[in-house]
Amino acid sequence: MALTAHSTIGEWLNDPIGGDLIRGLLAQSGADAAQLTPVLGLPLQQLIVMSQGAMPQSVVDDLVRAVNGGEIPADDESAGWTESITPGRFAGKTVIVTGAASGIGRATASRIAREGGRVVAADISADKLDALTTDLAGHDVVTVAGDLTQQASIDAVIAAAGDCIDALANVAGINDDFSPAGETTDAVWDRVIAINLTAPFKLMRAVLPIMEAAGRGAILNVSSEAGLRGNASGNAYTASKHGVIGVTKSAAFIYGPKGIRVNSVAPGGVATGIPMPPNMSEYGSGRLGPFQQAIPTVATAEHLAASITFLLSDDAVNINGAVLASDGGWSVQ
Repeated sequence: MALTAHSTIGEWLNDPIGGDLIRGLLAQSGADAAQLTPVLGLPLQQLIVMSQGAMPQSVVDDLVRAVNGGEIPADDESAGWTESITPGRFAGKTVIVTGAASGIGRATASRIAREGGRVVAADISADKLDALTTDLAGHDVVTVAGDLTQQASIDAVIAAAGDCIDALANVAGINDDFSPAGETTDAVWDRVIAINLTAPFKLMRAVLPIMEAAGRGAILNVSSEAGLRGNASGNAYTASKHGVIGVTKSAAFIYGPKGIRVNSVAPGGVATGIPMPPNMSEYGSGRLGPFQQAIPTVATAEHLAASITFLLSDDAVNINGAVLASDGGWSVQ
């Protein structure tokens, strides 16, 4: 079987020619194949996302040509897991998705729109939101560019959604600098908590009265493996994601009898290309490093969108207050 951009990184490394090509590419940047262990199950194409813009599409195309005698064969997109759209699953529903311009948020917004939903896509990046609407031309997508740590932006999202809000996906989030509590600055703490915890809470607070009036609704808050353990990230990020689980469980308990389901997804490693902040804590990074190297697998944004949209959909009718660890099994280690 010919190697293509959709063949897994593991398949490339196991191929005599493909393996040499990948190892040669890594050697140019001072890396080695062992660093790819967590992502062996991902398609080669995902390297572009993981490179955070450093690797252009042409590099992957050149690799595919080199292993196939100068030709690019037809991609077998059925290899491995492929996203399977459920037509009409969100038909007639308005769903707010934050962080919708990139990564998990973008994949979630895209899937909901392609499954018939009206998506209110919120993000701080207007340019990337424009790209999203271009890619989803013909689907019902309304964009709101703004900083969700500001009440005016939250108000704008609710106004764009209108009188009927069926679901909310709080996806937007940022990393911290891996600093332990003794090193965490006010600036890092305040920014991470504001974006990862306070903004999702305020959006929940805004949509809950609308859902109460309708007698139904679904809210999904993205937490993290760092919301389940203490050795997955730094102090501020870990606190923010534990907090997300706290507000999720509290709201699920209070509003469940009113027909509103509130759940959380806790991702593990995800190849979204979200950059780490500068000035990472040396001590925190060194302490966390061995545990992060134990990540069993890295997922794609589409993998997480599958988990998120399931919990937002009517397929999860009997699920409330759950924290779904969509982490490839990291949480059971």
